[in-house]
Amino acid sequence: MRCRYLLSLLFLLPLIGSAQSEVPTYRDFDRPPHSYWQRPLKDRFTLLKQDLESGRLSLDRSSEKAFLLSLLQALQVPASSQMLLFSTTSLQLSLINPGNPRALYFSDDIYVGYIPGGKIEIISLDPELGGIFYIFSIPRGDQQISVERATRCMNCHVADETQHVPGLVIKSVVPGPSGGSLTAYRIGQSGHQIPLSERFGGWYLTGADRFTNHWGNVIGKLSPQGLSTQKVTAGMRFSYARYPVASSDILPQLLHEHQAGFVNRVLEAGYRARTISFLNQNGQLNEQQAAELDAQAEAVVKYLLFADETPLPKGGVMGLPEFNKDFSAQARKTAQGLSLRDLELKTRLFKYRCSYMIYSPVFQGLLPDMKQRIYKRLGKALDVRTPDQDYAYLPEAEKRVIRQVLLETLADLPKGW
Repeated sequence: MRCRYLLSLLFLLPLIGSAQSEVPTYRDFDRPPHSYWQRPLKDRFTLLKQDLESGRLSLDRSSEKAFLLSLLQALQVPASSQMLLFSTTSLQLSLINPGNPRALYFSDDIYVGYIPGGKIEIISLDPELGGIFYIFSIPRGDQQISVERATRCMNCHVADETQHVPGLVIKSVVPGPSGGSLTAYRIGQSGHQIPLSERFGGWYLTGADRFTNHWGNVIGKLSPQGLSTQKVTAGMRFSYARYPVASSDILPQLLHEHQAGFVNRVLEAGYRARTISFLNQNGQLNEQQAAELDAQAEAVVKYLLFADETPLPKGGVMGLPEFNKDFSAQARKTAQGLSLRDLELKTRLFKYRCSYMIYSPVFQGLLPDMKQRIYKRLGKALDVRTPDQDYAYLPEAEKRVIRQVLLETLADLPKGW
């Protein structure tokens, strides 16, 4: 009887799926209007991929480390953004452990993973589709580079943490001695609102001597008495000489978390807006659809303006001078030299609390209607004449500076903004 039931269910599943597929949802990333696997890609790595594979993009092949450094330079990803993690939260989990950590590097739109003895991993953000995932071997001698578009990445990168669109995932786990996860924190969440006490599990963390209430630099062991932990120190079980930088600094990790939260929220808004536009070829939104887009705009604006940012630990953080320099070099400045990349680092990340990621490809790739909704809501949030109580934490002077920076550095703000 059970077998007959299962056979009947298997027969019905295609019919159920067909009925459900008549009206696409924003989560149907592989179907129109998103067509994730068929749409021509516009992300920066894909645009360089052919040059890399053909050899027209010449990289240093003298060692793994030299190749990585030349690749980062070609992709304009700062080596100073290095973060080291030893939890087995990667396709190459068999290579990762506290003695052979995985390194991550990032810019606003490209994320690079490297494991000594392993392959290069790339997440490159397409302005419309989000994360495009690649993996390839470091070439030996004259070996040709062959880049694979990694489909297995979708198992984690299109899930609850990313609201089921191709986004960014940051895990916080307590690894065992070999790197396997024993327990996990902040499940299904990303962004600067996550308490520091739930972050960094499975990551080496340097430059964070002023606070200890986090899960970085810890390995665990399970016993009948429960979970016990012990500290591990970056550079003790491995040699920094295998990596471009001798650190896994807290500031890149804080900014990486902020970017992941931004990317995932904006991609969700973009996928929802594109789906609604597809379902309304005449351009007429019903009340429910308009409310959905307004809710997405509100969520993005709250994140843009750091409404729920968790405070920095007492005494703040410093960041390494080289990374601070590399990060600030990308600033769009006003005539007075003000920018959204001006760091504060005493109580919060930024002096002016509006995210620099507003300039990023994933934000600029939003459908015009969605972007304009966000701009209009942002304008109201920054209005000092009729203050919005949801943004009362922003002093009037800070609102004025943010508005001025945006007016001088963005070309597509609504007329009269």
